[in-house]
Amino acid sequence: MNRNLFLPLVVIVTLLGGCSLAPEYIRPDAPIPADWSSTAAYSASEVEAGTPAPVVTEMRWREFFTDKRLQKIIEIALNNNRDLRLAVLNVERARALYGIQRAELLPSANAVGSGSKERVSADLSSTGRAMTAEKYGVNLGITSWEIDFFGRIRSLKDRALEAYLATDQARSSAQISLVSAVAEAYLALAADRENLKLARSTMETHQAAYELTHKRYEVGVANKLELRQSQTQVDTACGDLARYIQQVAKDENALNLLLGSPAPSNLLPVDLSRVILQREISPSMSSEVLLLRPDILQAEHQLKGAYANIGAARAAFFPSISLTTAIGTASSDLSGLFKDGSGVWSFAPRIAIPIFDARTWSAYKVTKIEREIALAQYEKAIQTAFKEVADTLAERGMVDQRVAAQQSLVNAVAETYRLSNKRYTSGITSYLGVLDAQRFLYAAQQGLISLRLARLANQVKLYAVLGGGSE
Repeated sequence: MNRNLFLPLVVIVTLLGGCSLAPEYIRPDAPIPADWSSTAAYSASEVEAGTPAPVVTEMRWREFFTDKRLQKIIEIALNNNRDLRLAVLNVERARALYGIQRAELLPSANAVGSGSKERVSADLSSTGRAMTAEKYGVNLGITSWEIDFFGRIRSLKDRALEAYLATDQARSSAQISLVSAVAEAYLALAADRENLKLARSTMETHQAAYELTHKRYEVGVANKLELRQSQTQVDTACGDLARYIQQVAKDENALNLLLGSPAPSNLLPVDLSRVILQREISPSMSSEVLLLRPDILQAEHQLKGAYANIGAARAAFFPSISLTTAIGTASSDLSGLFKDGSGVWSFAPRIAIPIFDARTWSAYKVTKIEREIALAQYEKAIQTAFKEVADTLAERGMVDQRVAAQQSLVNAVAETYRLSNKRYTSGITSYLGVLDAQRFLYAAQQGLISLRLARLANQVKLYAVLGGGSE
């Protein structure tokens, strides 16, 4: 029996030393500049010397989004969002498929019990007499185990592994996108609530001005044109108030969709001024930081999987070796199964040598083309990521200056409105100057809210395009 087991052991050793026909993977050079642009739009985005900011991939999202209410909102989304749940399930599915493919390397052992009873006619019987033949057996064996001498199964296993890793990176990318989308929706809601507050305050101001003008009109100090001009301001403010009430409701609906459940009212932002993202992040001096983005890592795993697929296609040109073996007991009598002399065994190796199959060459060509496609997709992902970061850095470099300029404009227009209103009430100028100053002030205040939102949204965008952070 030991001699009978020796050959299978030799085969197993041969399997462990088998070769792989997959081409060696070497990471392609990134088709982007090594550093970011140094023009004026970007130079202003650099972190001040002496206060180095952390690299985004080294941060947890809770370290970046320090607002407590926003943190709780993001946690709700991570627990309930259906898109993220689907991404997690896809990872589990890819992991299970990888387990199936990896198991192909191991033999499948089966225990089989069988029994048969057959009536044999006299013409067919070796004794010339009719008889009843019985046969019983119990076997433990391996059926059609392919010995992976040329690495076909290992290449398929590597491809399944890369597919699993790519799916896991897709989940990370989906999580980063979800976190940034929730933060952006939260900020948009905060900005529109502040716009709603501004619209309500502006309407109250216009209403008070209208009542004052109406009294002046009744005593003959103001004319009818001034009264109607004041009324138009009230009507316009009422329309803006209704528009922002509607927009706030739509913002809440968008946030609820991302969360996968209604957002608790006590966690919703009051206005934009109370939302603070306290941590600055560094874009790093080199664009190589982009290679750590989950979507680029996903594309790279897909490229590695294409390399492994070539190995499987190459192995199809070489012989396929499989083994079927069994050991057990057999007897013509059920009670004699385990008696002395009832032992049986079988050993049946099989080798198939491909001679001609045009499909094999076509399949090999397909795998090489798929590798080129995966390479192009990988390079395109890097170029797209570089553009996204460059655009975000360009906006980051100028948004602070734009906010400062807009704040100065608001202050100047507010003073203009105060002086115009004072000159009107003193009877020096007409009401038209007051109307113009009111319109300019309202528009400037709205612009300031919009730019403050853009500054915060830019921080969130930079967090996302640089690859986010760990959980």
